[in-house]
Amino acid sequence: MRDPADIATRDIETGAFLVGYARVPATDQDPAMQVAQLRATGCGHIFADRVGATRRAHPQLVAMLKYLEPGDIVVVTRLSQLAGSIRELLDIAGRIREAGAGLRSLAEPWVDAPAKTGGGALAVFAGIVGFERSLVAERTSAGRTAAMKRGTKVGRKPALDPAQLDHMYRLVDEGNASMQEIATLFSIHRSTLFRLMSRRAAKVR
Repeated sequence: MRDPADIATRDIETGAFLVGYARVPATDQDPAMQVAQLRATGCGHIFADRVGATRRAHPQLVAMLKYLEPGDIVVVTRLSQLAGSIRELLDIAGRIREAGAGLRSLAEPWVDAPAKTGGGALAVFAGIVGFERSLVAERTSAGRTAAMKRGTKVGRKPALDPAQLDHMYRLVDEGNASMQEIATLFSIHRSTLFRLMSRRAAKVR
């Protein structure tokens, strides 16, 4: 049970407790602006994270998820303040739903999922992920097809051209330079040189 002393504002329409969450980079603006927006919306309890470029932990997000009770609604100013990617958003939205809570975004009115219908928002997020994957696949396929029509070879560019390979093999066969010296000469890693020599040996067999 929530501490009675921790008074949160209830949503007029649903009667749910409104719990706010804000997130800003440590080097960016103060979270006060987001907090003010959330308070004006009616959030009585607000969690705010300041995140550094090299620190991915969000302690206040974790605390908020633990704080939630069935029927609550998490309110953010925009979805980008809740997650940094669609997959992260899907994960957090799922955890909010598991807590029996809903989700609302002030900047994206279409994201207004009370606890009882939260699955609808999750379905939308899942659809967006699928759409994103489809777009990437289509663009990759279209780019490959266009490149093949232009006569461009598709795939990773070889580290060395045939002439360079012949020169490299000759230096190895002569044995006047170390493998590291030869690798450095051709700007490749020594492991790449050994791999190329292994392929050559396999072809000879």
